[in-house]
Amino acid sequence: MMAVTKEIVIERLKTVNGPDFTGNIVDLGLVSEIFIADSKVFFSITVPAARAQEMEPLRAAAERVVKAIPGVANAVVALTAEKKGGGMEAPVPPRQSSQAAPSRPAPQAAPQRPAPQAPASHSHGKRSVPGIDAIIAVASGKGGVGKSTTAVNLALGLAANGLKVGVLDADIYGPSMPRLLNIHGRPQTVDGKVLKPMQNYGLKVMSMGFLVDEETPMIWRGPMVMSALAQMLREVEWGPLDVLVVDMPPGTGDAQLTMAQQVPLAGAVIVSTPQDLALIDARKGLNMFKKVDVPLLGIVENMSYFLAPDTGKRYDIFGHGGARREAERLGVTFLGEVPLEMGIRESSDAGTPVVASKPDGAEAKIYRDIASKVWDRVQEERGAAEAAVPSIVFE
Repeated sequence: MMAVTKEIVIERLKTVNGPDFTGNIVDLGLVSEIFIADSKVFFSITVPAARAQEMEPLRAAAERVVKAIPGVANAVVALTAEKKGGGMEAPVPPRQSSQAAPSRPAPQAAPQRPAPQAPASHSHGKRSVPGIDAIIAVASGKGGVGKSTTAVNLALGLAANGLKVGVLDADIYGPSMPRLLNIHGRPQTVDGKVLKPMQNYGLKVMSMGFLVDEETPMIWRGPMVMSALAQMLREVEWGPLDVLVVDMPPGTGDAQLTMAQQVPLAGAVIVSTPQDLALIDARKGLNMFKKVDVPLLGIVENMSYFLAPDTGKRYDIFGHGGARREAERLGVTFLGEVPLEMGIRESSDAGTPVVASKPDGAEAKIYRDIASKVWDRVQEERGAAEAAVPSIVFE
């Protein structure tokens, strides 16, 4: 099998059209430095931040042609928007103007379902969930930043630190916990009413992926989604748990906002990658939680750097330190850096998350340290909330 070289990769990438079919992504100067290690190829593509979402097919096409090269075991391709001269720039022609799409009416809020009375939460009158001491949301402003992998390893890190932990997969359209935690089958019920959570690696887990087949397309509208989430949260025998980690859907749409409004969250963890593009979306996630008074526990920088397996040399392929700087700018705790490590992704895809499968490894320690910081922040926020409640003294 022939060795994979940068020159071969560049030649293949020249077959990928640039935005709006102008030239190719190599000649347009959109491709970053290409790094090859252990038959795996890493690079990023620079695009205008305002057009990030529509550029996903371009990223997927670049990844596809590189994976097709003989000898390539895998490819990791990210979109990035580099700042040059103080502004967001990329050498891409502007898109032709078109008529704006007609606005759609916002989906109605889901009807409230009757549920057993529970003690009132300190979180602005939201009903707490019986048996759960704290609920933490793991969110991102966009998909593709490793949010679900971070959520599951954070949950395992909290469990490794001695807590009783559950995971709620709140992504109705793309549930990933069945695969990430290698759990199959259907949940049982208690008295035909309340669901028993599925379990693996010491975690209690509930996901829409346990209730429908993986290939079943979900075409539910907003109220149906919220009703399903309410059932998976409040009609499951969770307790007793110290903490429930909620893997939020990617983005900042109606489902995410309603979830943040209706669930008594102890706080939110934002996952981002280092590049400016992902940070723009991370800010949207931070602002969404601020809007509904959910404490921000901190930011995790995922895919922060790459350590070459043969030399141990560090490469900042997608930039570095962006999430840390953003955390400092916003006055939010920086929780830690997770490296771009193929083993993390491969173990997650295989249903053996790295914190469970390699508990003594360097990556597992990173997640356990992040989990410790997250739990410390939960206690800090609780202390601050209790201190803010005025005491009434009768004389």
